[in-house]
Amino acid sequence: MNAVSESSMVAERTAFDPITMEIIKHELVSIPNQIDKNITRTAFSPLINEYKDYAVGIVDSQGRLISQSRGSLAIFVANALGTAVKDGIALFGLDQLRRGDIVISNHAGTLGQHLNNVVMYTPVRVDGDDGEVTAFFCVLMHWIDIGGIMVGSCSSTTTTEVFQEGVQFRSVKLFDRGERRADMFRMIEYNTRFPEMLLGDVEAQIAGCLMGRDMVAEIVNKYGSATYHAAVHSMWDIAEQRARAAIKAAPSGDYTAESFLDNDGLYLDKIVPISVRVVVDGDRIKVDFSNVADQLPGPLNAGRNGGAVAAARIAIKYLFSPDDPVNEGDFRPLEVEIPEGKFLSARPDAAIGGSGNMIPTVVDTILRAMADAFPDRVAAAHHGTYGVHAFHGISPATGAQFFHLDTCVGGWGATSSMDGYGPSRSNVHGDTSDVPVEMQEAFHPYRLESYEIRQDSAGPGRMRGGVGVIKQYHITGPCRLNLKIDRTKCPPWGLAGGGAGKPGDVEIHRTSGEILRVLKDDHELNAGDRVIIKTGGGGGYGPARERDPERVRRDVENGYVSREAARRDYLVEIDEQGRLDPDITAKLRRA
Repeated sequence: MNAVSESSMVAERTAFDPITMEIIKHELVSIPNQIDKNITRTAFSPLINEYKDYAVGIVDSQGRLISQSRGSLAIFVANALGTAVKDGIALFGLDQLRRGDIVISNHAGTLGQHLNNVVMYTPVRVDGDDGEVTAFFCVLMHWIDIGGIMVGSCSSTTTTEVFQEGVQFRSVKLFDRGERRADMFRMIEYNTRFPEMLLGDVEAQIAGCLMGRDMVAEIVNKYGSATYHAAVHSMWDIAEQRARAAIKAAPSGDYTAESFLDNDGLYLDKIVPISVRVVVDGDRIKVDFSNVADQLPGPLNAGRNGGAVAAARIAIKYLFSPDDPVNEGDFRPLEVEIPEGKFLSARPDAAIGGSGNMIPTVVDTILRAMADAFPDRVAAAHHGTYGVHAFHGISPATGAQFFHLDTCVGGWGATSSMDGYGPSRSNVHGDTSDVPVEMQEAFHPYRLESYEIRQDSAGPGRMRGGVGVIKQYHITGPCRLNLKIDRTKCPPWGLAGGGAGKPGDVEIHRTSGEILRVLKDDHELNAGDRVIIKTGGGGGYGPARERDPERVRRDVENGYVSREAARRDYLVEIDEQGRLDPDITAKLRRA
C-alpha cells in the first residue's frame, strides 16, 4: 500500500465517532470471552471443561486476527485461527463459504501443529449468501483422540511420520448451509477411541462458533459495516504503533542466543540445538531460525506456522505489549525467517505429535537473545517444557478405556525487579487449570498422595526464580504412563549473574524396590507403584549475594529455600528456629 492510500485510510478512520469506536472494540474483545465461558460449561472432556485446552477468536475475511479470549492458549491464537481460515479461503473461495457453513481443519501442512488441534470456523455474513463476509468466528479445541498408533494420538514419542498420529481434515465442511453432514460426523466417530466424549466436545465447539457468529453479526448490523471495519483497523493500528515504539526503544543490531532440547524421542543421546538470531532495525524486528536443528526423525517437529511463526509471535507479544489484548497489529513489525526442512519448519509428512512441547524453550531462547537489548523486560528462563504426563488404561469405575492428560507446572524466571512467578504452566499456555484431584481419583486407578513445593528448585539471585513442584502418585490398579518430559539437560538459565533453576525429573518406584528414572515413552504401571514427578524452577536474576537477607528468611519460612541453600547460595544464616542471624550473615557476605 502506498503512502497516500495509507494516509487516506487513517483519515477515514479518525472521522468516526471515537466513543462508538471504543464501544465496538470492547465488544469485539468481550465476545470471545463470553463464548469461552460457554465452552467451559458445555464441553464433555475434562481436557476442555477443566484444563481448558482450547482457543476462541475472531479473524477478518483475510484471516487476520481481530480478538481472542483471555483464556486462550498463546500457542493457538498466535496464528492458528487465521492460518486455518486462510487455507479454507484458498481452497473454497470466499463465495463458496456460505452462511451456515462450518469448516474444520487440522492439516499438518497448514497449521503445523499436532493433529489433535482442530480449528472450527464459520463465516459472518450479515446479508445472506450475497452479503459481505465481514469476519470468521473460530474455536480451536484439542480433540482428545483422533486415531493413530497411541491412545491420545499425539502421545507417542516414537512416531516417524504424521500418518501414524491420526486422521487429517484439510478444510472440510462439517455443516453445509446449516445442514449437518452426517458422513463427516460418522468419520469423526469412527476415528476416535472416545466417541461419546469427543462428539460432546464437538457439539460445544459448534455451539460456540454459531453463537459467536451471531454476536459479531449483531455488531455489524447495529453500527454498520463501515464503522465496524474502521474500528477493527483502528485496533490493529494502535497495537502496531505500540509494538513499533517498544522495538524502537532498543538499540538496533544483531542479537543471538542458543539453547537445546534433550532429544527427539527416538535418538535419546542426541540433543536438539536451538540457535536464534534476532535483528532489530529501527522499529522492525526479524527473528531468524536458519541455524536451528534440521527436521528430526522423531515427533518433536512443527510446521512453519505452528513452529517458527508461532514461537516468534509469542515472544514478541511477551516483550512489547503483554498487557494489551492481542490482535494482528501486534505482529506487523515482525519478520520470521526460516528455511524449509528445519524442525520448526518441517515438511507436511513429518511426525509432529510433540509440536507444542518444544515451543516454550524456543520462546525462552528468543527472549534470551533480547536480554541485552531489553534488560528491563526480559526474564530469566522458565521451566520451559509442557511436561506431559498422561495416564491411560481401563477405568476401574466404568470398565471403559480412559486417557487423562496433564502437564507440568513449574517456576518462571525472575526479572530485574521481581521474583519469578509460579509454579505455573509454560509460556505458551493460557489459563489452563488443574483437573480437580477428586475427579481424577474417582475415575482413574491412582491417588495423588502429595502435591507440594519443590524446595531449592528456584534459581538463586537478587531476584529469585519461581519454584517447581513435586507430585507423587500412588497407583491402585494396572495402567500405563505416557511421558514427554524435556529440558532436563539445559537447566533454566539465570540472567545478570543469577543462578540456574533445577530441571525437571520423573521417577517410577516399583513395589520391588527398583527405581527407574524416566522422561519419555510409554511405561507400564502396576498396583503399588509410585510415580514421582519433579518440575523445574525458574532462573534467578542478579547475584544471589545481593538479595535482601530478610527476603531470604521469608523464602526459608515459606519452604522455597532450605537453610542449607540460604547459606550456600545467598550467604545468609538462618538458625534452627527460622530466625535471621545478621552477624554471621554479615561475615559470610564480607568473606
